[in-house]
Amino acid sequence: MSTRRATITDVARTAGVSPSTASVVFSGKTPVSDATRRRVLDAAATLGYTGPDPRAASLRRGRSGIVGVVLDLHLGAAFLDPVTRLTMDGLTESVAPLGAGLLLLRDRSSVAAERDEPGPTLTTAPLDAAVLMGCSGLLRESLASVRARGIPVVVVEGDAGSDVPQIRLDNREAQRQAAHHLRGLGHTRVAVVTLPLTDERARGWVGADAEAAITVDVTRDRLAGARDVYPDAPLWASASSSIDEGVTAGRALFAGPDRPTAVLAQSDLLAAGVIRAAEEGGLRVPDDVSVTGFDGVVVDGLAPYSLTTLVQPASEKGRAAGDAVAAMLDGRDAASILFTCTFREGNTTGPAPR
Repeated sequence: MSTRRATITDVARTAGVSPSTASVVFSGKTPVSDATRRRVLDAAATLGYTGPDPRAASLRRGRSGIVGVVLDLHLGAAFLDPVTRLTMDGLTESVAPLGAGLLLLRDRSSVAAERDEPGPTLTTAPLDAAVLMGCSGLLRESLASVRARGIPVVVVEGDAGSDVPQIRLDNREAQRQAAHHLRGLGHTRVAVVTLPLTDERARGWVGADAEAAITVDVTRDRLAGARDVYPDAPLWASASSSIDEGVTAGRALFAGPDRPTAVLAQSDLLAAGVIRAAEEGGLRVPDDVSVTGFDGVVVDGLAPYSLTTLVQPASEKGRAAGDAVAAMLDGRDAASILFTCTFREGNTTGPAPR
């Protein structure tokens, strides 16, 4: 018994139409009558034909239809971050008209090769383009892998050099605005809770040497904005952007007699955790301590608080990255884009206590 896969020509012959007519029924690019569509679909069902072979379409286009997205976090942790989810939503929407899908990678090409680990990497996956989410030390290694293959690459929230399109936020200016807000309220004892400083993601108090060695661009830029206003503010580094990490930071900040009257947190999730730690310690927000965040995302369980924060256009960042990919695949130049955050005052900041 033959196991040959039915083709569009077989479907056309059975339906009594031309192969081109049968083809447009599946592509949807040209309208056909309902009766013709029904005959073609019935013939396909009879023959067990499920649609065009995507591999053949890829060969005709000379593309795989795959855009690699490289993250520097385990995927489970990455998608707990609402900013990552929103950015990925925008990116997915933007590449869909290209007929492309996303392949998520946490690239460790050299490590995987050494351990003979299975699975696609930046050096083995059949990619048309790559999007690097952030540009820490590990992702800079990924950048080298992509460029060695001649694959178009876009970086979201990182500096990969002037010849690589970058989708960035005005992190320094935005964080400076939040710091000026606290200064205007009379706060002088202010602490900063940062995102991870390096790929090692060490947690704890940050000294001058560790501050000088920051390799994560977002962390460094937001800290620079805080330092513009509070050059001597103590720092606590978090291992990730999460409420639990914010709670840990807040407990450390509020443990001593010289506790801060305000905290600049580098994400809304961290800020929510700091608020929980303040409440644990019997502190009132904002009467005893003010807290600011960064991102402008919805944080479950934060009510009755409305966080004072910087709202970033996360979905727009993803769409801009997808548009840059489309431009480069079309042979056009892709411009770098700098998005602006919007300051939003909530009820988590108030005058410094006497």
